[in-house]
Amino acid sequence: MKLVILEKNSLGTDLDISFYNDFGETVYYENTTADEVAQRVADADIIIANKAPLNATTLNGANNLKLICETATGYNNVDLDFCKAHGIRVTNVVGYSTPIVAQHTFAMALYLLEKLPVYDTYVKNGNYEKCPIFTFFEPFFTELEGKTWGIIGLGNIGRKVAEIAKVFGCRVIYYSASGNNTSTDYERVGFDTLLAQSDILSLHCPLTDRTQNIINAQALAKMKKTAILINVARGPVVDEQALYDALVNGTIAAAGLDVLVKEPIAADNPLGKIKDSTKLLITPHMAWGSHEARERCAKEVYQNIESFLNGKERNIVI
Repeated sequence: MKLVILEKNSLGTDLDISFYNDFGETVYYENTTADEVAQRVADADIIIANKAPLNATTLNGANNLKLICETATGYNNVDLDFCKAHGIRVTNVVGYSTPIVAQHTFAMALYLLEKLPVYDTYVKNGNYEKCPIFTFFEPFFTELEGKTWGIIGLGNIGRKVAEIAKVFGCRVIYYSASGNNTSTDYERVGFDTLLAQSDILSLHCPLTDRTQNIINAQALAKMKKTAILINVARGPVVDEQALYDALVNGTIAAAGLDVLVKEPIAADNPLGKIKDSTKLLITPHMAWGSHEARERCAKEVYQNIESFLNGKERNIVI
């Protein structure tokens, strides 16, 4: 049995994942480019991957391959049709990052809502020393309590965000892009209502045909000028050029993004031109990546492999 880990560094250099050696010969690669995949998986029985493309081109020579384990919930990098046709099972990991993604959602929202970089700079550049009174609070900021928090994607993460928003005293509304979520725990509204009423709108939906570019110029134009947009879902659910225009023109107040259409960020991404951190906060797809979440993820993958080898289905995609 040969197990090939294509992107060890995507789990972090601080984790000891030598427990995968339990399954037999294990080969660890720190990172793997698209051009390197085919050669590295040629004699693999099991592949552990995250973003490396696993498709007809890269898997055609992997005649021993029985199982692909994604170290993520998403599996857009895997050609499921090819795998199904060749009897290759695919597993993913769910729920491991819910606490930290919800935490990061609020970290971004509060950072933008309270305009924290302005005040940090005000103190550190010496202006507070010269302040004639004990306090300084311009630009003005507002509270979360009493605000309307809108959500697209009321899954595990969306529900956690909703719970926390309620604790802050927010009214919570949500929109189901698929139309399948009929939860009565929170107020379900139509898309236009969500846009018009949300003071903070956070995105937690999967990338599908229905959600790609769901936040486009038309959607942004229907939002409040004071609204804050948070995207911790998938980059392509937001039209980046439209968001750039909306932020520059004051259509909405601010945005916090942990995901982008192209990652790492492309040199020509228009959002890179916005240097004002009170308008735009971008983090490098790290919302999921607390030590605890990555540790849970690695252990979940271990259990997926163990179950597969014991003839049991666990987190099976196909």
